[in-house]
Amino acid sequence: QVRLVESGGGLVQPGDSLRLSCAVSGTGLNHLDIAWFRQAPGKEREGVSGIVVTDGVTLHDPSVKGRFAISHDNARNTVYLRMNSLKPEDTALYICAARMTGGSYTWRNPQEYEFWGQGTQVTVAT
Repeated sequence: QVRLVESGGGLVQPGDSLRLSCAVSGTGLNHLDIAWFRQAPGKEREGVSGIVVTDGVTLHDPSVKGRFAISHDNARNTVYLRMNSLKPEDTALYICAARMTGGSYTWRNPQEYEFWGQGTQVTVAT
């Protein structure tokens, strides 16, 4: 069974940076497509960034493009989300999601993903 465990969230000020981690167990990263979603209170879950590990393709929501970067470390079986220039509107629960790789899919659609972590809270405030 694939298991995802997020870490790295916290309370930061506007303009600060954070790096979130998604530790994967149960399979190697090369078998997965992985994405970070976020959900703020009262809002729908939205896709932030995704990665197709086998070919290194990365995707980002326009709201975070240029500020967030998704990467992976096969040796650690971990996917990262580096977040720079954080804004108050980035405040949300950040959740890692994965699907078995293969076939076309819509990366920002939560229903495409089979495996979910519990999330890590990011709060951006003065």
